Amino acid sequence: MSLFSRKAPFSPGTLSQPVLPFHPSLKSDPVETACLARALQHNGKVRFRANASVILSALLLAGCASPTRRNAAQAPIWQDLNAVVPASPVFPVGGPVEPTPTVPQQPPAPINAPFIQSTDTWIPLPRWSRANNLGPPAQLAARPSPTYALQSTNGVFVLRAGSQLAQWDGLEVRLGFAPQLIDGQPYVHALDLVKTIQPLLLCEPVPALGPNPVIVIDPGHGGENAGTKSVLGNHYEKEFTLDWALRLQSLLMANNCRAFLTRSNDTDLALSNRVAFATEHKADLFISLHFNSAAPNETEAGLETYCLTPVGMPSSLIRGFPDEMRQSFPNNAFDAQNLLLALRVHRALLQVNGHHDRGIRRARFPGVLRGQQRAAVLVEGGYLSNPQEARRIADPAYRQKLAEAVAKALLPRTSAGTALVARSAQPREIDRQLTPASVGENETNAQIRTAQLLREAPTQGSEAEVPDKPAQAP
Repeated sequence: MSLFSRKAPFSPGTLSQPVLPFHPSLKSDPVETACLARALQHNGKVRFRANASVILSALLLAGCASPTRRNAAQAPIWQDLNAVVPASPVFPVGGPVEPTPTVPQQPPAPINAPFIQSTDTWIPLPRWSRANNLGPPAQLAARPSPTYALQSTNGVFVLRAGSQLAQWDGLEVRLGFAPQLIDGQPYVHALDLVKTIQPLLLCEPVPALGPNPVIVIDPGHGGENAGTKSVLGNHYEKEFTLDWALRLQSLLMANNCRAFLTRSNDTDLALSNRVAFATEHKADLFISLHFNSAAPNETEAGLETYCLTPVGMPSSLIRGFPDEMRQSFPNNAFDAQNLLLALRVHRALLQVNGHHDRGIRRARFPGVLRGQQRAAVLVEGGYLSNPQEARRIADPAYRQKLAEAVAKALLPRTSAGTALVARSAQPREIDRQLTPASVGENETNAQIRTAQLLREAPTQGSEAEVPDKPAQAP
């Protein structure tokens, strides 16, 4: 499903003046030289037309193999784009805040963290630490593998010799290359220092956003591209991702963000169009929402958050797709911001899913990320192939918590905490459609909690602040 880059076809203009190899006979006969030049030019144009025909044929065949789009006349799952959602008791309920008119903004500049340039591939960790005004690496363990920790005001990074698995403040992070132990010292690959360790330890932990940021939410799949099917019944990933996105949009718009959905009903949308949508709306951030599957395996569970793999590094997951490390995409200009955004969203969601952590992954196969010219992440919010997780995902109250967690991660933070205002409403009919019978009691409880909130809610337009809970390590 990912879109892969193709080499640009030859241009006939590049063949208009062929370069001829040197040969004595060519030097002595200008007429023959001119004839040969025209022949080469003709052959070049023929080759170009043949190449263009092959490419056009491939595109047409790909179009034939694409799933049929749903007829626009068919009723979408959700007709009302302004559908309001029940709020969790975790947050206060207030009146809706009208978004401010769209003001053209430039996309945020990529983060260029300071780095001590080196031609070495492997760099001694103590030397790098000193050069960046950090304390020496603390050795936490010697066996079975030497384990070291680096600390800054941002947090603590823990790595182990011989393993790509690392930890950042308790979250699982994967390095591109396993650190090595050379002459008793830990050595780390230069790309891991630049693209992972350095942004976490030395960059601002929260990507800077201006007032009224533009956030594009991408509900995965849609239309004939239904995504994975829930193990519990006849509902699909596309339905749950759209409901999650609508809830998230409502929360963000009520908190002075301009939030847009790449799709607002049950329609299919090409990955390239989702990227173009974010560009058209001059998005500051892009987040794509999905749910996972390992069918027929019903034991796999947990949260995964993806960002694009930096150039020169291997991906931590390829899912059978090619992984060309030399490929560079527009979104690679935002490698540091991608990682920081992924960490914030991932940590917030772990507070909801019970800390079932499958880590932050870097991959090249998500085509919806590669062309983004802004910080962008893709979230796999749980496994619909796992009965326990599928049951939670089918619960509208749980999807509301997922939306609130992402909103809390995306909204600007202050020293006093995050003020999150929710749109107040009764549960929607779609909640009953997506909820299996086994979750009916939970839905009833959600309605009761919502009714209590509405009775206790402050006057319309008022806001209250909820202090951030301290992050818990999984």
